[in-house]
Amino acid sequence: MKKTLTTLGAMALGTTAALADLEANKQIVIDGMTNAFVRGNTDAVDDYFADPYIQHNPLAASGVDALKGLLSNLPGNPEGSFEPIRIIAEGDLVVTHSVYENFGPVPLVAFDVFRIDNGKIVEHWDNMSPVVEQPNPSGRTQIDGETVVTDLDKTAENKALVEDFINRVLIKGEQVDFTDYINPEKYLQHNTQAGDGLEGLGAFLQYLGENDIAFYYTNLAMVVAEGNFVFAAAEGVFGEQPTAYFDLFRLEDGRIVEHWDVIADMPSGELPEGYPGKF
Repeated sequence: MKKTLTTLGAMALGTTAALADLEANKQIVIDGMTNAFVRGNTDAVDDYFADPYIQHNPLAASGVDALKGLLSNLPGNPEGSFEPIRIIAEGDLVVTHSVYENFGPVPLVAFDVFRIDNGKIVEHWDNMSPVVEQPNPSGRTQIDGETVVTDLDKTAENKALVEDFINRVLIKGEQVDFTDYINPEKYLQHNTQAGDGLEGLGAFLQYLGENDIAFYYTNLAMVVAEGNFVFAAAEGVFGEQPTAYFDLFRLEDGRIVEHWDVIADMPSGELPEGYPGKF
């Protein structure tokens, strides 16, 4: 059946509205984190957060009142900053790849995931690790690289490829042709221990094997995609320690060309109820 101009116009308006909602959700996160968290302003909490506020960081309690209590012990930090380097959104979820400065003894690189409902933040997950000053074997840091979201029409395709890669390769350990997923001529790696290209990935995996360091994923909990960026949260094991893997992939022409991650131990050596993997 042919689509009329009216139908096509409605579809375009729907797409525009959806994109506007995603951008609005991103701004809610940026404003909420800046006004409430960085500035320690408990009065701003009600503007950006709402109950039931579910907090999956095991060091903090759920609920708006608990958040206010936490912030009351942080009465503003003029030297602190929350700097989102990359931010993507899909549906009601917003993912930030950011650096936290002066909220502890060392700067932290983090992935945060926020769920938005009726214009307010109602759920939060995160994974953090110290910023490593020394570049990786290819001279890259944990945060440099491409930041611009493109290829919005390829969101579903890119999301499916990353899901397939994680499920088949990282969880099931299937023998595959890596070039089906990763561009062998352009694979930029931001993991602190691995270099660029399939050669860098292979050298890293070889090192782990030779040193009997366990490295595998057990469950893919969450995938958020926008255009050329796909974020994945998974649980697994690294060196016999229950581990949270938060990965961000950038894709071009149907293959992965860039990768960032934050890998951190699960608190108490086990997965807390409600943490990614325990939805």
